Amino acid sequence: MIEIMIRLRIIHLAVVHAMIIIEALISVSDAAYMVSAATGDQLVSTLRTPTWIPERQAFLDETLRLEGRGNAGISCRCGLAAPLFRCRDCFGTQMFCQECVLQSHANNPLHRIDMWNNLFFQRSTLKQMGLRVQLGHEPGETCYNPRPSAGDDFVVIDVHGVHEIALDFCGCASTQIRYKQLLRAQWYPATTSDPRTAATFTLLEHFHILSFESKVSAYEFYHSLARRNNNAGLSHIRDRYSAFMRMIHEWRHLRQLHHAGRGHDPAGAKATTAGELAVLCLACPHPGKNLPQDWQNVPLLVRWKYALFIAIDANFRLKRKAVSSDNRDPSLNSGWAYFVEEAAYKSYLADQAGAKQDRSTCVSHNAVNMADTKSSHGLAATGVGAVDCARHDMKLANGVGDLQKGEKYINMDYLVFSALLAFAVTMINISYDIACQWHKNLWTRMEAMPPRLHISHTSMTVRFFVPKFHLKAHIDQCQRNFSFNWSKHVGRTDGEAPERGWSNINRVTTSTKEMGPGLRRDTLDDHFGDWNWKKVTALGRTLLRKISDTVKWKREHGEGLAELERTIQPMLILQWRKEVEAWEEDGSQRNPFESRYAPITQAAVRLRLAELEADELQAGTNVSLHTDISPTRLITTGIDLQDQQQHLKTDMANASLHPTDKQKTAMQTRVTALQRRLDAWARVQELYMPIVSQFHQRSSEAGMTNTMPLKPESFKLWLPSELQPTVSCDKKLAAHEWDLRHAQAQDALNEVRSHLRLRSHMYIYKDRNVRGQAASTRAQALIEGVEMRKRASVDKYRRARNALLALGYRLDKLGWDISLPPLLDSDVRPMGDMERQGTGTISWIWLDSHVDNSSSENERVQDCVRVEWCKARARANRWSEEVELLLEEMRRVIVFLKWQAEWWGGRHSSQASESAAEQEGLAAYACRQATLRLSLVASFQALWKDVPKFLLVIWACNFSGSTPVFGAKLRM
Repeated sequence: MIEIMIRLRIIHLAVVHAMIIIEALISVSDAAYMVSAATGDQLVSTLRTPTWIPERQAFLDETLRLEGRGNAGISCRCGLAAPLFRCRDCFGTQMFCQECVLQSHANNPLHRIDMWNNLFFQRSTLKQMGLRVQLGHEPGETCYNPRPSAGDDFVVIDVHGVHEIALDFCGCASTQIRYKQLLRAQWYPATTSDPRTAATFTLLEHFHILSFESKVSAYEFYHSLARRNNNAGLSHIRDRYSAFMRMIHEWRHLRQLHHAGRGHDPAGAKATTAGELAVLCLACPHPGKNLPQDWQNVPLLVRWKYALFIAIDANFRLKRKAVSSDNRDPSLNSGWAYFVEEAAYKSYLADQAGAKQDRSTCVSHNAVNMADTKSSHGLAATGVGAVDCARHDMKLANGVGDLQKGEKYINMDYLVFSALLAFAVTMINISYDIACQWHKNLWTRMEAMPPRLHISHTSMTVRFFVPKFHLKAHIDQCQRNFSFNWSKHVGRTDGEAPERGWSNINRVTTSTKEMGPGLRRDTLDDHFGDWNWKKVTALGRTLLRKISDTVKWKREHGEGLAELERTIQPMLILQWRKEVEAWEEDGSQRNPFESRYAPITQAAVRLRLAELEADELQAGTNVSLHTDISPTRLITTGIDLQDQQQHLKTDMANASLHPTDKQKTAMQTRVTALQRRLDAWARVQELYMPIVSQFHQRSSEAGMTNTMPLKPESFKLWLPSELQPTVSCDKKLAAHEWDLRHAQAQDALNEVRSHLRLRSHMYIYKDRNVRGQAASTRAQALIEGVEMRKRASVDKYRRARNALLALGYRLDKLGWDISLPPLLDSDVRPMGDMERQGTGTISWIWLDSHVDNSSSENERVQDCVRVEWCKARARANRWSEEVELLLEEMRRVIVFLKWQAEWWGGRHSSQASESAAEQEGLAAYACRQATLRLSLVASFQALWKDVPKFLLVIWACNFSGSTPVFGAKLRM
């Protein structure tokens, strides 16, 4: 221990020393900058000035020099002719004669050539110079039966542009069919019969990756190539855009078949099964691939780590216009990747077309209540629904499908059960933003689906959750029953995986909405596959970052829970732990995260007071001084009038500087009506509070009522809370106001929370969906309206609390402010990361217990502490579970990659080919894929080599209760 303390002290001193040196360097730098400025130097600082600027003219001169011949000689290297030609794509600027250019470009027939015309370089082509490209033979070999392409007019699309070439096919007896001749030259033919257009493999690979990273459309890409031929519009550019689209479509499909090993199957591509082309998530549980042999027989204490986490969501930006049809534009994948097979999907939807969808009993969520009313005019698909891996953000095989009219249950049910067919797990955690409603009749709806989609849910554990960001829009009951935070065995899963995937794919919506159905589905399949592959290759860094953060937060929340428990009696903790564990085992038990006392609202208090007055009338003890207005009604109306005054004051402050006559009339009508109500109320008030007549008289004498304008917003109501303590007042009236003010404060807090939730959602919606100045302005106006209502609710809470302060002295009420602290501006903030990530601090307004005054202060405080202890325990447990989940996922990743490498090794000789060259190609591809997986294993293990070391710190604290041998598992 002493040695550790000494080392920590040395590290501390070293850090302090480093900070002193850094501060000194910063001071010197700032001093140098000030001296430079003081001397009038034109450059602000040498360090801040690009070194390129002084050399700018030299760069300009050199680039212009390249427009001429430079130092090129007066004769070609062959010595037989004057050099007039220069290649734009070869290295260097050497010039050649025509014969030498043709000779040197026999293997580079797509290079661009410039010709010197004694004034400047003008464009030329190898075809114009006489170059002919011969297929079917090695360069330099003579073909004795060359067959020119149709019309001797062949177009090749390459990264340098769109080229017209003179192409000869081989017509020898042993030659291959024409499209195979092109493929063996690494040129992809646009058609299989008499091709006249091709694209180089280099171009297709280039566009393929570029479309993934930049989401560039094929139209934009092709026309950028065309402009490389001529950017002035002075020459005709060959239109091969349709052919290019067709080649890209086929290329994407072929690459997916390659990656899935379909070329190594003796049955061929036609034997591909549903979802087989999808890139699987390595970290998800796959029995037979990355789970232990006896995983089904292990105790629940361990088996929960083998649960599958999925997330469901819809994207209404991925629309498709009603163009083309499945017959004219069929899908090549046809259910082999992420989209479900279209014919079976549409057949099921047609059968269920008359089924009505249950309306939501939680929130008025567009996904539920607006499903039947969503506009679909001119659209074949209003969006897509998808099922993702909830923990690793990957699309699941056969988990994507088009939506025809909103986010209907029949669509989402089909997608969920289609995706689940690929898994054989016994525990499933499903996240959906409307899970509270969607799950209710799920198994009944499943019975109406095709039998192949049925799952044996009775022998499974299926739990439903609402994603953490969406959860705040639900009612309190849903927030407790469908929360990832309060449920065990889920770690720190947030359920928002689809949202992160949509941010990547939304950039292709502009191009895909104009596509035919088959091309669009295959294009999105390819993008989803690339997204999954990038996630797979990044798992090493991703899981390392996650477990590093998780260990830190596990320790902090464990310490926070321990600190809280030191302030609580051990017997209470035992009792509360028993209750929360019973609820975790059986959800029908009483929810420990709910307060044990009924919430207070103004409506409830008014009802209680009205019932009390009715009892007094029946007993003959009522002392009302007015036939229509009782003491309770007087105070209730006075508080309502005070709210109306505040609203009027706010509206007047925000009114236009130059209102129209119509606006002036509306405002004056409000002023007059409010003043009439105030005058009528004041006359009745004098019956119950005679003292206020003196205050009203003094106000009338002090003002000039005949000349001064009406100001009802400034009218003094003289409620009991506004009277000085020395002024006598009926305690019954004061008690009525106390009850109503306490409820008003609770209502105001609820409004503040509601407005904060709504504002957060509107900001997210605006960022994700609103485009254009007009729409942004309207959205911002709505947000400003919510902000104004939030401020009004804050003012209401403060008025209620100030009234309670005054009434507390009059009624001798002590300790009431435990549940109603002062509301500072810094307290009015969203729940934020506390709910989603378990980090940071949370404002007290989200921890308010809403307890009833009918209970003693000790009981109310104890209930508040109990709920907070349950939450602190849940946070600590979720972080502890997250460590275990991440360790298990890291193990599964390594095991899956090794299984996949072994699988590819088995593909080495799985298909016997008549051609030795084809057999060698199959073996080479399989070996390359197997080596790639083993390289990923080595890379991930190198990244994770230090994980066992820093985990020892947390295991030593006995937070988890056991110490798994992580290093041995990781290297298995």
